[in-house]
Amino acid sequence: MTTLLPETGLKSTPVNRLRVDQYTSGIIGPSQPMLGPLADGGTLITGTPPGCWGPMITPAFEGGHEVTQPVAIAGAEIGDAVAIKIKSMRVTSLATSSGVMKFVEGRYNGDPFVSKFCAKCGTEHPASHVEGIGEDAIRCNNCGAEVSAFRFSHGYVIVFDAQNQVSLTVNQDIANQLAGNASEMSALPEFAAQHSILSLARADIPGVAAHMRPFLGNIGTTPSRDLPDSHNCADFGQYLIGAPHRFGMAREELHAAKTDGHMDTNSIREGCVLICPVKVPGAGVYMGDMHAQQGNGEIAGHATDCSGETEVVVEVVKNLTLEGPILLQNLDDLPPMARPMNALQRQKVRELGERWGQHDIEQSGPITFIGSGENLNVAVENGLKRAASVTGLPYDEVLNRATITGSIDISRLPGTVRVTFLCPMTVLDRIGIGHLVREKYDLA
Repeated sequence: MTTLLPETGLKSTPVNRLRVDQYTSGIIGPSQPMLGPLADGGTLITGTPPGCWGPMITPAFEGGHEVTQPVAIAGAEIGDAVAIKIKSMRVTSLATSSGVMKFVEGRYNGDPFVSKFCAKCGTEHPASHVEGIGEDAIRCNNCGAEVSAFRFSHGYVIVFDAQNQVSLTVNQDIANQLAGNASEMSALPEFAAQHSILSLARADIPGVAAHMRPFLGNIGTTPSRDLPDSHNCADFGQYLIGAPHRFGMAREELHAAKTDGHMDTNSIREGCVLICPVKVPGAGVYMGDMHAQQGNGEIAGHATDCSGETEVVVEVVKNLTLEGPILLQNLDDLPPMARPMNALQRQKVRELGERWGQHDIEQSGPITFIGSGENLNVAVENGLKRAASVTGLPYDEVLNRATITGSIDISRLPGTVRVTFLCPMTVLDRIGIGHLVREKYDLA
C-alpha cells in the first residue's frame, strides 16, 4: 500500500515499513511529491518497471527511466547522507529486449531521451499506443503516425530463469510470440506508463546463454532541481548543458544539483550498502532501472532492463556531506587488492612488521567512491577528488592507497567509475560510517 501525502504530511509520524508502486514518468527532483516519511531504520520495498528502452520508445516520457516516487526519510537534512542497505532483489520479468540504439532524426528537440515530438502532427510528448509488433508499432494517439525516436541498430530478445540465474536470447519466431504478450512478459507493474520494448521484437543474436546477476542502475536520492531521471549523473547529464529544451542548464547548475543516482554500477546489488548525499529535505530516496545482468562498462549503451522487486533498509548518517555516492560493495565484488585480510594474513603482517621493527599497523576497511564525469578520465579524477575531500586524506595519498590497496573500475562508458581502496578505520569512524564498514565486512 502506498500513501501519497501533501507536503505538510511529511511532518506526520514516520512509518517503519513502506511499499512504493508509483512512478515519476521520467523526472526526478523537488517538483515530485514525496511519500512517507519513512523512519530512520525503516524498510522500503519497491516494485520497479524496466528502465531505458521502454521509456525511450514512449514519447510522453521526459527521461530515460521510470523510477519510483521519492520517499522522505525522517531526520534526513541537507548536508547529511542516507545509507541504503539492499536486503533483497529479484527479477520479475520473464523476458526483455535490448541492444545498440540509433536515433530517428526529426522526432526530438536536442535530446531524444528528454524532448520528443511527433514529426507528423507536431505534438510534443504525445500520448501513444502500440499497434501490432515491430519497429513501427509505436503510434501517436493524436494522428496515428509512427512516433518512436529510437531504433535498434542491433538488438536481441532474452528470456530469464530467475530461480537458476540463467538467461537465453531467442529467435525471431519466439520474439514475435513474446511481442504479442509484451506487457505481461515484461511484468510491467500496474501503474507503469511505458510501452514494453518487447513489442519491437528485434532478435538479431538467438541462442546466446548468459548469467544473471541483477542490480539497480539508478538508485539514490533526489537532486536539488528537476532533472530527467536518466541524466542524474555527469556523463548523460552533460547533454543538459545548454540544451534547447526546458531542462537546459549550465554545467555548474548540473553539478550542484545532481546526486549521481544513475550509475549503472553492477555491484549495486543484493547485500551492498549505498551511501547517498542529501540535497533536499528528507532526502527523497528513489530507485529503478533494474538490470538482469551487465559486465563492467555497459559497453552496448544499454543492458537487460527488467521489472523487479527490491527491499532496502535506510539509515541517516548525520553531517556527512557528499557530492556523490559511496558504495560498500559485497566481498565478492571488491577488487582483490581492496579485500580485507583474513586472520592468517593479519598474523603474517604482524610477523613481517616484527622482523623489520614496524610495530604500528593500520586498521582499515574497504570503501568505494563513485566518480562521475563527461568521460572516463574526468570521472576518475572526480572520484579521487571526492575520496580526498570526504576522508580528509591528501589527494596524492589517495592515489597511493588506490594503487596498492585498491583499484579503479569502469561502471559505465562514457564516464562513471568506482574508486576503491582500504581506508583507515579512524577516518571512517570520524566521518560517521565506521560502524557500517565493520558491520558489512565483519571487522573487529
